Amino acid sequence: MLITHDTRCALDTVVDLVNTAPDDDTTTDGLVDVPALGDFVRRHDISDVGVLSELDLAAVRKVRGRFTEVFAAADVHSAAGVINDLVAAAGTTPRLTDHDGYDWHVHYFAPGASVADHLAADCGMALAFFVVAGEQERLRRCEAPDCRRAFVDLSRNRSRRYCDSRTCGNRLHVAAYRARRKEAAG
Repeated sequence: MLITHDTRCALDTVVDLVNTAPDDDTTTDGLVDVPALGDFVRRHDISDVGVLSELDLAAVRKVRGRFTEVFAAADVHSAAGVINDLVAAAGTTPRLTDHDGYDWHVHYFAPGASVADHLAADCGMALAFFVVAGEQERLRRCEAPDCRRAFVDLSRNRSRRYCDSRTCGNRLHVAAYRARRKEAAG
């Protein structure tokens, strides 16, 4: 599957957005306030965003919840339904653009759109491309029992199981190795 630069950026953004959500009582919300949303916008170079407000924060949290549903969808029809709702509600307006040193690419949000609509449109379309390509199963959650972070499996053979092989994957492999050694020692 060919993934263009702008689609990859949108995928990275949606994964990071989903991972800002608290997943239980022990984790904090990564979008706790408007300055945190501003940091998120800057970190992902989200263009055409004006002054952010509490309304923007609430709207982005709502969009984040819908994207979380896509990663949790049991089947492609459920994922497609959520993506369709997000993209339609954002008033998707595809247009070609070349800005900030990037070559030509497509923006799906309308000029002057809110940050929530911007995320819903661009990230929603990136996820839509995965559904259309029959690759929805690549939208995953980390298999480490204490993690559950979202990620997109871009491995060639669709075998990635952890959000980060150096942290979650390595930690579980070391634990399994130690358990085998302990069992062998009797």
